[in-house]
Amino acid sequence: MEWRAGRLWPKNVATAASFKSPVASKCVPMTRFAVVCPPYYSHLRLFETLAAELVRRGHTIHFIVNGGAAGMIAEAPGIVVHEVGRRSRDDLDRLTTRAAAGGGPLSVLRTVRDSARLTDELCRGAPALCRDLRIDAIIGDQMEPGAGLVASHLRLPLVSVASALPVHDDPSVPLPFLGWPYDASEAGLKRNRGGVMVADLLLARQNRTIARWAETFQLSERRSLADCLSPTCQIGQMVDSFDFPRQPSPVRHGVGPIRPMRGGAPTLPIRRDPVRPLVFASFGTLQGHRLRLFRRIAEACRLVGADCVVAHCGRLGPSEAATIDAALVTDFVPQQAMLREADVCVTHAGMNTVLDALEAGKPMLAMPMAFDQPGVAARIVHHGVGERLTRGHLSVRSIASRLERLLIQASFTDNARRIGNDVARAGGSALAADLIEAALKASMGEERPEGHGMHGRH
Repeated sequence: MEWRAGRLWPKNVATAASFKSPVASKCVPMTRFAVVCPPYYSHLRLFETLAAELVRRGHTIHFIVNGGAAGMIAEAPGIVVHEVGRRSRDDLDRLTTRAAAGGGPLSVLRTVRDSARLTDELCRGAPALCRDLRIDAIIGDQMEPGAGLVASHLRLPLVSVASALPVHDDPSVPLPFLGWPYDASEAGLKRNRGGVMVADLLLARQNRTIARWAETFQLSERRSLADCLSPTCQIGQMVDSFDFPRQPSPVRHGVGPIRPMRGGAPTLPIRRDPVRPLVFASFGTLQGHRLRLFRRIAEACRLVGADCVVAHCGRLGPSEAATIDAALVTDFVPQQAMLREADVCVTHAGMNTVLDALEAGKPMLAMPMAFDQPGVAARIVHHGVGERLTRGHLSVRSIASRLERLLIQASFTDNARRIGNDVARAGGSALAADLIEAALKASMGEERPEGHGMHGRH
């Protein structure tokens, strides 16, 4: 990366406008998209994949991220990264560490405060940047309300993409960060209404930021994250067969995992014992520091006669990793290939790992820790594709009993394979790009000169 005119640019790209893809879309003229996403690795990886598909079709992508996040995005032709705000990378690391901690109301309030500050930075800096870059449309992460606020302010088409559980308006479905079971009875609806009231209190700081910027931008009243989503196109990785029951919507689209295509079969750093079961344990890029929990999982595996592979995603040092008595303890492993070999996945219930496990047809033991993980874990239990253990119930004996059930009871694997077939056929990044182009055509009209989207409206 290098600085030009006060902004960060990939060294291999002179300007976004100078890049021309040899595989330009035949249906949609070249479009300058702005991608607005919070600085979390799993979210950025999804948007990188989606951006690469759009670039392949002849579009250009400008990532607009908070200060300090540019180095988290891989350089690629046709993709340019811009930072807004003066935040440093160390600031972001502290923020994500606090967010990953989960826990009680005070921890949630700190995370909400941090998120509100990130939104404030984007709303301050992104509008002028979008005008300078002559942006045609915005693709925003559902968890960043700044994307919707800026798009409405500039009267730009907006597509909302859910890296995690989709935000919804169905009163029968619990909020994404709650681990409640699905209950469409009057008692369940009353419980969900109570959850919304508590959430409004916890999210008050973020909601005030949304309302203030809506007023500043002279928009209609907006009071919550849901008010900042695209009214025409919302894309998520969730497939219908893994979600709670919901009324179909022409706005919401489940496309399955948005992942880069990988060629060939990667070599795994372990050869499994043909007799002993194999358990794969991973808590993703933010939760891999859970040393004591990894030790308990490894001990539980020994109790049930299974081998254990632990991937801590670089969050443990060599001396710490050496204290985990497992068949293999490593930083990273080709996850999809590993899951094809494993019999059970122990996971924090992050959306990416769960979809990979389902696609491999493997049951899961979920240990939700933060964000939307309790909601994902509730769906794991609802569909019979795994078990769940929550804080306070993570003893070696509890883990061992759940693992034994998952290894013995065939229905868990059968259900995972059934839903996994839907995940494999869902469409992924290609379908997501199709939907984005279709939404763009619907909002702008079929006829427009190449490269001249909505500039006249700025």
